[in-house]
Amino acid sequence: MDNNYDIVIVGAGASGVFASYEFTKLDIDAKILMIDMGNPIEKRICPIKAGKVEKCISCVPCNIMSGFGGAGTLSDGKYNITNNFGGDLHNFVGDEKAIELMEYVDSVLCKFDEGDSKLFTTASSNLKTLALQNNLHLLDAKVRHFGTDRNIEILKKICKYIEPKIDMIWRTTVETVKRTETGFTIITNKGQEYHCKDLILSAGRSGSKWISTICEQENINLQSNKVDIGVRIEIPAEVFKHITDQVYESKIVYQTEKYNDLVRTFCMNPYGEVVAENTNGVITVNGHAYSDPKLQSENTNFALLVSNTFTEPFRDSNEYGESIARLSNMLGGGVLLQRFGDLIKGRRSDERRMKKCFTRPTLKATPGDLSLVIPKRQLDDIIEMIYALDKIAPGMANEDTLLYGVEVKFYNSKVEVNENLETSVKGMYCVGDGSGVTHSLSQASASGVHIARILNGKY
Repeated sequence: MDNNYDIVIVGAGASGVFASYEFTKLDIDAKILMIDMGNPIEKRICPIKAGKVEKCISCVPCNIMSGFGGAGTLSDGKYNITNNFGGDLHNFVGDEKAIELMEYVDSVLCKFDEGDSKLFTTASSNLKTLALQNNLHLLDAKVRHFGTDRNIEILKKICKYIEPKIDMIWRTTVETVKRTETGFTIITNKGQEYHCKDLILSAGRSGSKWISTICEQENINLQSNKVDIGVRIEIPAEVFKHITDQVYESKIVYQTEKYNDLVRTFCMNPYGEVVAENTNGVITVNGHAYSDPKLQSENTNFALLVSNTFTEPFRDSNEYGESIARLSNMLGGGVLLQRFGDLIKGRRSDERRMKKCFTRPTLKATPGDLSLVIPKRQLDDIIEMIYALDKIAPGMANEDTLLYGVEVKFYNSKVEVNENLETSVKGMYCVGDGSGVTHSLSQASASGVHIARILNGKY
């Protein structure tokens, strides 16, 4: 293989995939390579889902987090078209342009989809009024849901579409990036060297530490960011059916009375399942949902997250989140599970109590006590939010509501980039969730399209 390229893309997540798609569609006159630490999409099979094991065994690489499509591949295939959450892309390209890019991404996904996906919207929903009447705030968005099953098939087709144009290397980590007179040299863990004129860093959230290292090496400014800490809730689907039938993904924000902290719902999965995922060796929890009724469960799951933003002298917000997740891993060997009734009564959940639980968990987790893991302030916030949600969804605060912990959303320190998403190092671009600019599938994908169009004008 000739190791000289015009463009190298590090990371095959949503931004890298959509940059590759747009390069292919535009038939750019450039030689392009995409490198990822994970597997090609057809080999991305979690051993838990395959029925080989019951709990996360910390596969390297983690097939849920890494590989073609990134963490979004095996997610529930939910794309939020909005500037109200999911990142700050609009601050770089403008409000209208950001929405236009996300709607373009939506059109591409629908083109490769053989099903009949539904586009939900909060605009005409009476849920917004109901939420306001109970001191809750529903954020506006359009939501396209494909489901994990169809999302995988869509990405397989996109992969096949770009294969003739984009060289792809798997199970390979980029260890070092060096500037040269003509561009960059990329050195991998396998001792290979690749040379390029333009470099796109699209390593996603799981590559946030690596991107920070590259930026510090190249004196690129980084702005300290936040970390979200919380739990994944699992309830009978009927409790939230009147909400999910209307808007599917309801982003509800609540300001607690006790601390004035913001708590939000995140990643709602009607009739879905709870899953474990491995981020940098730390096992956390997430959720998926399917479009095929045969694959659906009797439960709905979603996260309740508390935002934590730190001031000087502390800067490593991700390490704070990881340390809390490690406590859960230490006590439970992975994910901890607790009934809400047990949490309120100040007792741990155990196997005996779980056998009496009417809500059947979709993830094999260790019954335990989340109060030994999650700091009091965040746990108080979560409990207050559960009681607030119970006012618009009676049954939310039932004793058998399940809490899985911990769920942590890591954000990369925000990389300083211009409107073209180019860093202060000429020819080095940073896109997707790893840049800190985006925090969602739609915005990450849109940033990939944007950078591809920028570079297309260069070649």
